[in-house]
Amino acid sequence: MDFEQAVSYLLSLGRELAAPTQAATAKFNLENILLLARHLDHPENRYPSAHIAGTNGKGSTAAFLQAVLREAGYRTGLYTSPHLERINERIRVDGEPIPDRAFAEIFTGVRELIEKLLADGTLRAHPTFFECVTAIAFLYFARTGVDFAVFETGLGGRLDSTNIITPRVCVITRIDFDHENFLGHSLGEIAAEKAGIIKPAVPVVVAEQRQEVREVLAARARELRSPLFETAALYSVESLGVEAGRVSAVVRERGSPNTIDVRPALAGRFQLANALNALAAVHVLKQQGYRVTDGHQALGIARTEWPGRMEKVRSRPDIFVDGAHNPSSARELDRFLGENFAGRRILMIFGALRDKAVDEIAGILFPRAAHVIFTEPATSRAISAAQLAEISGHYAASYQAIPDAVEALDKALAMAAPADAIFITGSLYLVGQLRRRAAETAGSPASR
Repeated sequence: MDFEQAVSYLLSLGRELAAPTQAATAKFNLENILLLARHLDHPENRYPSAHIAGTNGKGSTAAFLQAVLREAGYRTGLYTSPHLERINERIRVDGEPIPDRAFAEIFTGVRELIEKLLADGTLRAHPTFFECVTAIAFLYFARTGVDFAVFETGLGGRLDSTNIITPRVCVITRIDFDHENFLGHSLGEIAAEKAGIIKPAVPVVVAEQRQEVREVLAARARELRSPLFETAALYSVESLGVEAGRVSAVVRERGSPNTIDVRPALAGRFQLANALNALAAVHVLKQQGYRVTDGHQALGIARTEWPGRMEKVRSRPDIFVDGAHNPSSARELDRFLGENFAGRRILMIFGALRDKAVDEIAGILFPRAAHVIFTEPATSRAISAAQLAEISGHYAASYQAIPDAVEALDKALAMAAPADAIFITGSLYLVGQLRRRAAETAGSPASR
């Protein structure tokens, strides 16, 4: 099986939540991934790891953590989801995506195992897309000899396929409403699902949370006798500045005479919180003997790349892509627009998936836009452009529906003056579909 055949086969299983029945299978059953791991001789246990869950910021936090460890000289694995343009992006070693050949070779072996286990009745159902890719990541990190792997959950935590690992540290980023149909309709229920990654006696880092969320996480940590480290209690911010949408801060670890310059290259105030979550995880790992200096931490944060999140891909007009797919991330984008684009004309290209809180997201973002173009990400889960317009067009000063996403981008470019800004947002699938094309359109080269 070559790379294209491997990807085609995986996509035939459905990507993540391709259908409600598959979503239920992925959400409510760890049997498949446990069986695969056992028959693969548990590759996930051959290296130490960190496990990260949360509603927003978990991907950035994972990227920050692995970058700091790389600066300290450790060979790192990073597993995240979803990908923007190519499936290989999900599985990285020392920042480099898994090569096509390695991906195909490993999946060929995994598929052969799956077919054998299905034939003898060991597996009762074919593993999902996400379960298969998770198995590939487990194996690739083992075969390449990583010193440390960082795993981001795909959905929830308790029954996410990554949750068979026993990490050195767990991290739970900010929790808010998202995927309510699968995780629960209250913050307490959602927090309980995220808290499912906490393991007995394994330290857990918790971002600043609403009180009802904090109580759920703290109670679970006490139950499992897992040391709890709250990021806000570990670090104090000595000074703070924002320039061109990027935050810079001098922070001090509680009880330490030293300060660390935290200057993420990633835009958005919220990236400071994500960076501090990563540093809190490093604090725990240092207690376990990992050698990481303040310099490693500062350089790792400054050099972290995380595409598709408040990322500028072109100038004149400025084009930004940002996967603001839930109300919490929409509020962060709204804040970014208010701080950096006051008085500028904004055009917004918006697409969303059926399980998202479109009305709330639209109410937050659309008042910032002079014109909204509704479109459709290239996935079966997308809401039609016409339906989006019907649901949320009343929040926009003016709008139109263009189902083809590329045509929507072309239309926005035709409408935009050099001083305007275009924001492509609402769905990471849409961001992945248009990101490279937006950067390659005529005009100034991408500026990041």
